[in-house]
Amino acid sequence: MKLTIHAVISILTTGVILSMATPFVANAAAPMQMDPPYGSCKEAHADGAYNIKKGDPGYRPKLDRDNDGVACEG
Repeated sequence: MKLTIHAVISILTTGVILSMATPFVANAAAPMQMDPPYGSCKEAHADGAYNIKKGDPGYRPKLDRDNDGVACEG
C-alpha cells in the first residue's frame, strides 16, 4: 500500500512541476492597418495633419515643397 501511495504522490508532484514549467505563449498581435498616404496637403489638413516630419507614416517627399523634411507645413 505504501508503494501505491508513493506512486500517486510522485505522479501528482510531477504533474504540478510540469504544469508550472510550461512556458507562457502569447498570440502574435495582428499588424496595424495603415491608412493610405495623403495624396495632397489639402487631404492631410482635412484630416488634421500638419507639419508631417520625415520618418512619420504620412510623410511623402512630394508633399514637402521646400525639401526641409517637413511636409504640409501650416
